[in-house]
Amino acid sequence: MQRKHFINAAALSLLLHLAAPAALAQTTLRVFSGGANQRPDLMRKLFDRYEAANPGVKIQIETGGATSELQRQYLSTLLNAKDSTIDVILIDIINPAQYYGAGWLEPLDAYLGPAATALQGRLPVYLTSAVVNGKLAALPAFADAMLMYYRRDLLDKYKIAEPKTWDELATAARRVQKAEGNPNLQGLSIQGAPSEGAVCTFLLPYWSQGREFNDASGKLTLDRVAATRGLQQWLTMVDQGVIKRNVAEVKTPDTVNEFKTGQVIFAINWAWAWDRFQDDADSKVKGRVGVMPMPAMTSGKSATCIGGWLWAVSAFSKNKAASAKLVQFMGSRDSSRFLAVEGVLLPVYPDIYGDAEVLKHAPWFKDAAEVVAFGRSRPMSARYGEVSDTLRTVTSAVLARTLKPEDGVAQIERRLKRVMR
Repeated sequence: MQRKHFINAAALSLLLHLAAPAALAQTTLRVFSGGANQRPDLMRKLFDRYEAANPGVKIQIETGGATSELQRQYLSTLLNAKDSTIDVILIDIINPAQYYGAGWLEPLDAYLGPAATALQGRLPVYLTSAVVNGKLAALPAFADAMLMYYRRDLLDKYKIAEPKTWDELATAARRVQKAEGNPNLQGLSIQGAPSEGAVCTFLLPYWSQGREFNDASGKLTLDRVAATRGLQQWLTMVDQGVIKRNVAEVKTPDTVNEFKTGQVIFAINWAWAWDRFQDDADSKVKGRVGVMPMPAMTSGKSATCIGGWLWAVSAFSKNKAASAKLVQFMGSRDSSRFLAVEGVLLPVYPDIYGDAEVLKHAPWFKDAAEVVAFGRSRPMSARYGEVSDTLRTVTSAVLARTLKPEDGVAQIERRLKRVMR
């Protein structure tokens, strides 16, 4: 009897010993979740949900970098050093080609399936921006887009329809400016300072002429005539008094602040600016803002810059499978809907734009849906930093009138032929 009791006790002790490591086993994933505009507070709520459903996983969050450029600098330093302390990173839509080309990202195909399958149901733009050399480099988290905001109250007041072309916008703006009699009222605010916003300032009128900046392989396909015409369109609007003369100094936050004061009729800016216009205590345009598709060049078609953020797994992570599983959850339809409802972040799934619950929180999404349908990604290049630097500096110089449009375009072609080949 004593022997049997001893054996049972020993067996129980052995079982407890074997079970203890399994019960205590835990995977800790460290995630870089961007800056304030990427809403790490909401990401934390999603991480908490994931932890609750996966008790063996704990997620630590790291944030930083007020702008995409600052975040890119930080991550480039971290990943270039092959740092394994970060498992999952949130990256700008312009980064996958650069990061994957540098060997910094773990391809997700082995964990999530082929790119076409893993990205099914999402906005078409991600079939190019999230895929590099046929491999799934990242999974979309939420979208962003350059939107055309406008003073709905002013267009209604003067019975002006949403302009479809840049020339129509200029005519509408001048009509309102004259009728209002306010010398400080701008017709259109765009970004002309040598920052990322100026890249889209170059691309918007160019794309709307039906032109491609690069082919599927990333090779430059610049149409110099169309590019010159696009830059000249902005200068003409400056001369008309629609765009202010010091536009070459205007940055993305400047446009937001100018529009908030009620001193701008039309403004191009990212989707996150909506909250600034509607929720900021100092906004004078609450309830007066409309969103419409980006105007096109005459006889052209609307096109806009798609932005947004994607989840990727570091190639140096020691927990790649667990990280990929987390990325799959964070890029899911449920997560996208949660971010749309709780944070008014643009979904990466087109059908969510018509979701009744989402529209209760963000009724303007019904207008944004048409905008993102025309969205295009900035040039996907492993050397995007050089592409961006060229486009932003030349565009700013043209708007400052230190370069003629045709000379600026020639410079873009000369510099980028070596980079995008």
